Amino acid sequence: MASNTNVVAVDMTPFFVLYKNGTINRLRPADNAPLSDDPQALVRSKDVVVHPETGVSVRIFLPKITDRKQKIPVVIYIHGGAFCMGSARSSTFHNFISSVVEKANFIAVSVDYRLAPENPFDTTYDDSWAAFQWIISHANGKGPDSWLNDHADFAKLFIGGESAGANIANDVVVRAGVTDLDSKIKILGLYLVHPYFGIENDQLYKALNPTRNGGCFEDPRVNPLIDPRLKSMACKKAMFFVAEKDPLKEGAMNYYEGLKKSEWNGEIEVMETKGEGHCFHFFNPKSEKAADLVNKLVDFLKQE
Repeated sequence: MASNTNVVAVDMTPFFVLYKNGTINRLRPADNAPLSDDPQALVRSKDVVVHPETGVSVRIFLPKITDRKQKIPVVIYIHGGAFCMGSARSSTFHNFISSVVEKANFIAVSVDYRLAPENPFDTTYDDSWAAFQWIISHANGKGPDSWLNDHADFAKLFIGGESAGANIANDVVVRAGVTDLDSKIKILGLYLVHPYFGIENDQLYKALNPTRNGGCFEDPRVNPLIDPRLKSMACKKAMFFVAEKDPLKEGAMNYYEGLKKSEWNGEIEVMETKGEGHCFHFFNPKSEKAADLVNKLVDFLKQE
């Protein structure tokens, strides 16, 4: 019997190649953006392990604080990378969140979940939910992290991400809607940047879920419109960002249109960037269109 060791399941060059034996070749070296603990810095950052048994951690970003008693809103960010790549320590994600924190004057918490395929596909969701629970454990001011205890206003909480991370963030907010949260916690908004909500003949989903019956559209995390919990989704507003040339745009817009017609009674908005592809703002962060995306996100976060 021929070995499938080197048989390609999904080729996502120049990012990664996934093989049928469940291994992966990540084609871009991991990088770690440096932390800053300078009190005079515009944005300080630190890493915190939230679950020693699994190694799940977060990177916390704190804008310059002049009043030690000042409480500011909280943004939870879940990075993308097709469930297989990336880290809260990556300079791409670190720099993006730092710029948002500086402009919005919010605390941000970037989630570092375990990746597929070394870990089951479900792990990306479960790790992010565990990180969310750790974050909100500070709502009473008695959690393990001083920055969140001292400065986080959990009555003004936002959750989101991009690509696969946006999909995971959506799942967190859906779960939160059927969870008895502390009354101090108010999820005001969900932001979905170039989100993944399935594509036709999704080979990546099949490769990452080899034993799951059915395709991506039968998974309520990927296709939330079939999830009976959707009507209770915890946020009051949802903001979609899509790009005209993004292959994930169709799935995002299908969810956007379905969410508008659903029993969930929140407010919903979409911003489309013409002429651009998936996560263009990472590849050309100094472009005018990337600045427009960041500014729109900041405006969404700063809405009362």
